Amino acid sequence: MKLTAPRFLTRYLLILCLAFAALSALPVNARAGQKADTASSADVQFTSIPTKADSLAAFRKKQDSIKKAKPIVNTVAKEAPKSLWEIFLIGLLGGFTAVILPCIYPLLPLTVSFFTKKAGSRAKGVSQSLIYGLSIIVIYVALGMIITILFGSDALNELATNGIFNIFFFLLLVVFGISFLGAFEITLPSSLANKLDANSDKGGISGIFFMAATLVVVSFSCTGPIIGTLLVDAASKGDRLGPAVGMLGFSLALALPFTAFALFPSALKSLPKSGGWLNSVKVILGFLELAFALKFLSNVDLAYHWNWFDREIFLSLWIAIGLLMGLYLLGKIKFSHDSDVPYLTIPRTFLSIIVFAFVIYMVPGLWGAPLKSISAFLPPIATQDFDLSQIPGGSATSAAASGPQSSIKVRKYAGNYDRIKTRGLDTWYDYEQALQVSKELHKPIMIDFTGFNCVNCRKMEANVWSDPRVFNHLKNDFVLLQLVVDDKAELPASEQFVSDYSGKKIVSLGNKWSDLEAKRFNSNSQPYYVLLDSDGNLMTDKSGQVINPSPADYDVDSYLKFLESGIAAYKK
Repeated sequence: MKLTAPRFLTRYLLILCLAFAALSALPVNARAGQKADTASSADVQFTSIPTKADSLAAFRKKQDSIKKAKPIVNTVAKEAPKSLWEIFLIGLLGGFTAVILPCIYPLLPLTVSFFTKKAGSRAKGVSQSLIYGLSIIVIYVALGMIITILFGSDALNELATNGIFNIFFFLLLVVFGISFLGAFEITLPSSLANKLDANSDKGGISGIFFMAATLVVVSFSCTGPIIGTLLVDAASKGDRLGPAVGMLGFSLALALPFTAFALFPSALKSLPKSGGWLNSVKVILGFLELAFALKFLSNVDLAYHWNWFDREIFLSLWIAIGLLMGLYLLGKIKFSHDSDVPYLTIPRTFLSIIVFAFVIYMVPGLWGAPLKSISAFLPPIATQDFDLSQIPGGSATSAAASGPQSSIKVRKYAGNYDRIKTRGLDTWYDYEQALQVSKELHKPIMIDFTGFNCVNCRKMEANVWSDPRVFNHLKNDFVLLQLVVDDKAELPASEQFVSDYSGKKIVSLGNKWSDLEAKRFNSNSQPYYVLLDSDGNLMTDKSGQVINPSPADYDVDSYLKFLESGIAAYKK
């Protein structure tokens, strides 16, 4: 599953970077299983395994399926570059933030002065600084590549929903947050730093490289939590290049100031002096690490049906963290290593306003307000116990209560998905049942390949499905089939099978639907919306073109056009 980086996090980091840039500009005294082809579902058999006698026929069917699905591949491919750019930008913001941390900021003038004086000439000093900056980039990008090589793209994809890894990431980010708050420092062995420092005296390019490596090791107590958070976020996207691209953005931002000040050394005089404000940056990042960690705990809760980390609990913790952050900025609370804040500076005032405004914005969410700007990051609204909001159609009554009803009385797997169900929509969760319902009610099927931990799925449901026009189509004109690809519920032994597409054993319900999506539609991303007729075939529009499935589309009018093309095709 590909999850795009949450845009909320990107915006929030950007706000912090701008605010602390303003803070740093003040004077120091002012700061303190299936064989069906893509055209028919008649042969869908999740429990069958092809025999040798069927191998030739199965091979031919698979080739036909791949040929028919080519347009679909192009549709999905458009999403990948966007995800990598988001990872790069988050890495870039993380790198700029790292520059103003206590472990790196004081080294700026020292390092630049070292190069300009030791080189003997300005040109040589500039060239050495460029090599120094490139060395930093090489070291961090190599770290990102190592992560990919160790895990591989398939394993990185599994990290997003694996319970053990999500718990590990949750605990890791909590440790990082506590470290930034000042309880302890995460450092690499001093012997490693001493050895690298000794090698930096060799001179030449190798000496400069080891000098850059020494900076990476010595500054790890500050950069480690940012790097760890970035790698966790990039790895969970499931993209092969994610960790390397994230490290490229981070290292580029980290190396840029050293090179820039070597080009213009006189600009060093305009830098504010080191002081207690540097520690304030660390503490604020510590609060953010704790808030970000909660998302990984929510992932596990949803995928494994623990049903205890509800939306209001998540919001309550975020509100509490936000309040503490705001009080810290006002100087009302401080840690043992903090300097006194004799008076409130303008940057602290504005940053406090931003934090408290965000807290106030979240408060109505405790009673069911949609909070659309951060809905993708929160647990689904269906997990909320106390909800005063209404569905887009104006009633909380299920659509099943009125209009034609199916003869099926028991919906398979429905109990697994109460926590992600969109209120007011008559949702089905089994492919075969959806086909039967479609034939009985004479409605097309819309498959929603979704996931418990799918950030973009929640964003689509909150921002697009909530539009009255879209909601009414989903409620009245389609058989809505939601297939959750990261459901860890184990299939009965009799229903487990070996996929003739991937060769892997399908043991969970999520594996079953993920295999269906990959085999029939050549996609493994979510959300992914597929329009089918009552026989399970992709429909064609009035011009005879196949209506290709749609990935996440946040343009309501465009998504509405996609739905209406399916309705028209089915009536035809």
